[in-house]
Amino acid sequence: MARAGIILAAGQGKRMKSARPKVMHAVAGLPMLGHVILAMRAAGVQRIVVVTSTGAEEARALATKMGAVSVVQDAQLGTGHAAACAAPALKDFSGSVVVSYGDMPLLTAATFEASFAAQERTGMALVAFRPQDPAAYGRVLLDGVGLLDSIVEFKDASPAQRTVGLCNAGILAADAQSFFRWAGKLENNNSQREYYLTDIPLLAKTEGVRCAVVEADETEMMGVNSRAELAAAEAAMQVRLRGRALEAGVGMLAPETVFLSYDTVIEPDAQIGPYVVFGPGVTVRAGADVRAFCHLEGAEVGTGAILGPYARLRPGTVLEQGVHVGNFVEVKNSRLEMGVKANHLTYLGDARVGAGANIGAGTITCNYDGFDKFATDIGAGAFIGSDTALVAPVKVGDGAFTGAGSVITKDVAKDALAVTRAEQREVPGWAAKFRARKKSEKSAKAKDK
Repeated sequence: MARAGIILAAGQGKRMKSARPKVMHAVAGLPMLGHVILAMRAAGVQRIVVVTSTGAEEARALATKMGAVSVVQDAQLGTGHAAACAAPALKDFSGSVVVSYGDMPLLTAATFEASFAAQERTGMALVAFRPQDPAAYGRVLLDGVGLLDSIVEFKDASPAQRTVGLCNAGILAADAQSFFRWAGKLENNNSQREYYLTDIPLLAKTEGVRCAVVEADETEMMGVNSRAELAAAEAAMQVRLRGRALEAGVGMLAPETVFLSYDTVIEPDAQIGPYVVFGPGVTVRAGADVRAFCHLEGAEVGTGAILGPYARLRPGTVLEQGVHVGNFVEVKNSRLEMGVKANHLTYLGDARVGAGANIGAGTITCNYDGFDKFATDIGAGAFIGSDTALVAPVKVGDGAFTGAGSVITKDVAKDALAVTRAEQREVPGWAAKFRARKKSEKSAKAKDK
């Protein structure tokens, strides 16, 4: 059966105290809305509609980028009204639809799969969970056969009902055409004058459609409404991502100090040291060693490569097999071919470094003139002396050398030596005379006092 999804993402998120839409705050390098879209996609949801507020251009742009469509909820009239706003975008859709929230970044495909499976059995499904502290969550009351009897908001619950530990997560699956028909019948005769998604199972029940209840893990149901909750969601996501990496055969000396992105790929037998941070778009191949305090984003680390400690890889960087990039080396938009070594205090930007080349300490590629970026090409087996400045665009041929302290502004031929260094001049006895003069001046000043 075809599957569609509706993501409610129009909440103002006032407690975030941010001009950015709440769902656009990132967890593990991806906006929360993006996590929900990915989870739905992994559950086989072909069509996704994101319901946004009027000013949420950033959220709509992300939805488009990730293959979803967006609609606008002009007025904040409740969750039921928000879900109904998706009806025009799915008017030609026939199949099952699941409704979820865009501020739940820990949702998994498995929960959506379970929701669809339960909905196909009974006609409707609701996701619930058992939090350690039920607090003010709405309580889910079951009938004698384990189906939903009713959802009671905490403020309306009796003392006995408040002892129920099963709580509403707000995720609902149903036949799409029936869902929108029920959404159109919702009433707002409540103190908030809003249309509630939680009233839909009651409308379905009047037509003989029963609602199954799917229980999910409390952590997965974590919603984010404040900066503190965002930090808690990040911590929970990192636990999940680290666990997956360790289970896949990645070595981590201190996993609790490693921070991964949602899309980090680390192959088995790679070793990750303490306090390493992975931004989005990083792949680390088998046998690589990423040492302590490195920061990587948009980069690939090849098989057997050694990175760090204290190295930074910026977007567009590729380290091929066996490359060594050492402490306080920064690489941006560059390819270091097999066996290259750049072990100390170096910046390589917009460059190609040929196989087996050695980059001395203090080397920099001068790739930016304040307006444009230019490329540096260093040939295979080249030896770049310490403190060399390579002023791009420039090419150093295979096997060529540059002398320490040189500023290279012209291409260097294969196997040549390029040196730009002032001739050393020595003045005999100058240092002794200098010290004597300074001591005399210091003594004279002391007498004047």
